[in-house]
Amino acid sequence: MTTRMVDVRYGAREMDRKWQERWAADGIYHVSDDDPRPKWYELTMYPYPSGDLHIGHWYAMAPADCHARFRRMQGYNVLHPMGFDAFGLPAENAAVQRGIHPYTWTMGNIENMRAQLRSMGAVYDWDREVICCLPEYYRWNQWFFLKLLAKGLAYRDKAPVVWCPSCQTVLANEQAVNGRCERCDTPITRRDMEQWFLGITAYADELLDFSGLLDWPEKILTMQRNWVGRSEGVEISFDISHLGLEERELRTFTTRIDTIFGVTFMVLAPEHPLVEAMTTPERRDEVGAYVEAARRQTEIERVAAEKEKTGVFLGVNAVNRLNGREVPIFTADYALMNYGTGAVMGVPAHDQRDFEFAEKYRLPIPVVIAPAEWDGRELEEAHVAEGTMVNSGEFDGLASADAKEAIAVFVEERGWGKRTVSYRIRDWLISRQRYWGTPIPIIYCPDCGTVPVPEKDLPVLIPADAEFKPTGESPLALHQGFVNAKCPGCAGPATRETDTMDTFVDSSWYMERFTSPKYSSGPFDPDVMSRWMPVAQYTGGAEHAVMHLLYSRFFTKALRDMGLVDFGEPFHRLYNQGVILGEDHEKMSKSRGNVVNPDEFVDTLGADPVRCFLMFLGPWDQGGPWSTSGINGLARWLNRVWEMCRQDPSSLPDRLASEADKRLLRVLHQTIKKCHDDLDRFKFNTAIAALMELSNQMGRSWTEGNVGPATWKECVEKFLLMLAPLAPHLAEELWEVTGREYSIHNQRFPRWDDELASEEEITLVVQVNGKLRDRLQVPAGISEEDAKSMALASPRVRPHVDDRQVDRTVYVPGRLVNVVVK
Repeated sequence: MTTRMVDVRYGAREMDRKWQERWAADGIYHVSDDDPRPKWYELTMYPYPSGDLHIGHWYAMAPADCHARFRRMQGYNVLHPMGFDAFGLPAENAAVQRGIHPYTWTMGNIENMRAQLRSMGAVYDWDREVICCLPEYYRWNQWFFLKLLAKGLAYRDKAPVVWCPSCQTVLANEQAVNGRCERCDTPITRRDMEQWFLGITAYADELLDFSGLLDWPEKILTMQRNWVGRSEGVEISFDISHLGLEERELRTFTTRIDTIFGVTFMVLAPEHPLVEAMTTPERRDEVGAYVEAARRQTEIERVAAEKEKTGVFLGVNAVNRLNGREVPIFTADYALMNYGTGAVMGVPAHDQRDFEFAEKYRLPIPVVIAPAEWDGRELEEAHVAEGTMVNSGEFDGLASADAKEAIAVFVEERGWGKRTVSYRIRDWLISRQRYWGTPIPIIYCPDCGTVPVPEKDLPVLIPADAEFKPTGESPLALHQGFVNAKCPGCAGPATRETDTMDTFVDSSWYMERFTSPKYSSGPFDPDVMSRWMPVAQYTGGAEHAVMHLLYSRFFTKALRDMGLVDFGEPFHRLYNQGVILGEDHEKMSKSRGNVVNPDEFVDTLGADPVRCFLMFLGPWDQGGPWSTSGINGLARWLNRVWEMCRQDPSSLPDRLASEADKRLLRVLHQTIKKCHDDLDRFKFNTAIAALMELSNQMGRSWTEGNVGPATWKECVEKFLLMLAPLAPHLAEELWEVTGREYSIHNQRFPRWDDELASEEEITLVVQVNGKLRDRLQVPAGISEEDAKSMALASPRVRPHVDDRQVDRTVYVPGRLVNVVVK
């Protein structure tokens, strides 16, 4: 820190420790499953134990803690647990680079981060802590895997996978960003490997049903909708029987069967199994080089709109059955094997991508859907809208929308194709060539084949003495004591699966484990879990939209269908916080030198100024930049709060409530209502702003001596209750200093009086050319703009102004509006 920090007047660090130790000793945040109050399960996404709690963690967790505290004060029995997403590659990298065992590195980091989390003063019940790398947790990952395997939802298959040559592991498609590993930024490649998958595609349609979600951001639903990528269309075949291959037809999926007569080329994905078989000898080298180059790109890169469309002719043609025309077959990287059939029909007149490809390779561009008033000339760009069928045989003259149905029936009757649904989503690849993850509970026997580990033998433990060498295989594969096993079926010699599970498996069900983390007879106590689940409110980053949030929804639905849970959605409500930036308004990074260490500020100012500033810097869902001057401003305000609330009301004149008292009480009750509504909707910044305004009004009333002791006591008490979820340490200290019963965090949020909270009204006189036309009851604080608008909208005023020109409108604040007309 280079900017001098404000001197805090109330011994913040000592006060923080005092109350944190008292709360822990008294078990004030212990959560009972048998508490009769209505239950509210509020969960924030648990952190990866990277070593230190950075300001981004605080930005995610402090406001979430405030909201959970607010729910407690509303009378709920709140479960707001914390744990650690403790498996993952960084721990293995530490083992290689620093010679520290992943377990030692991870648990040391957890100990440090746990202490930092405690310094936040959150309501976490640490008796419910979950740590995913411990056997008592990951044994149930293995148990779930066996259940999914038995249901046909886990399977092994050879597939091209995204590979990071630096991390030496497989990545999920979602973990490759712009052609690079999201963790180490190394360019990715592709490999063909035997991998384990979970059958998320079996739930594709149900994952598009959001009816069970009470309140999720539309942008997250849109991202999931796009990721599942449901498309209705026709799978149609092209004839390749003349090529002498075992396959006699080439099938492609299209959502635009109305354009079938305009096909002038076919494209196969570079990974398509027919590419090698179809390629003629003279084109083999060129095609092979192109395929290899394509495998080094991510799918995102390959389909990017701005990328130039390229391809290589295989040397053979297919026949369009509907018009008998031969069309050349290319391989092109914009075709993806994991969408449709991996084969795409090129219709250049009606698809811009195909149009650009056809122009590049000088292919015909016949129009088969005519735009309105088309005069037969060549198109300058693809016509992708609807129109009238032309050059389409017996379908000429039909509207293209009608032709879709007619052509679909036509091809189905002849056995050339069928109407179907295609999806973009692919099954979840969970195999990782890593040590620090959940071992997949499978044994390979030369006689019995693939054999699941019996449930009684779980967990399959991670050996503590594995060697960490970046060989491309899991370090488990080098550990003979782990690899060599006895077959559960025939008791003969066998080998273990050496891949571990994607760490997103851990977080797909951790919300259930938090309800009964010490339960040993199953992944969770069914009775206790059913009392808490689904999660009432989930908070975290939007970057998890198509990984964790989608996977956990799938997992929950699969568990429901196994009879393990009785609900189909894990999270009723979701709120995404924004991103906190550096003081330079850039994303925080070590290279920019703009990373903020929260410990420095907590040690100097205490936890509450840090909490409050993070909630005050802007709307929580939008994020914003860190500001040292900004946190100083919050610290100064809390200093004023400290001084204000400790003032002795006995020095005030003891009298009946005056008009000044009533005005202050009106501000108080308006603030209670606003603060309640804002905290309820995560509008922390405006809640704090309202408390600032109230404290300013209280300060003026005290200085002017126009407030009585009873009113002052009520204002201080209710002010502290509103402050409690935001600044829990200071509020608790002031609650004690002012002689109130411990603890403020067991009190209810204050209630407001509707009459007092309503805006005070005044009578506004409305004149037209100086003559009285109406009297309006309006809020006392009405703006000039609103006053003029209400005056002009008055039914008694409109007859005098509707047919005349308004020259000007004069406003006298709090008294009248005079409309001058010609």
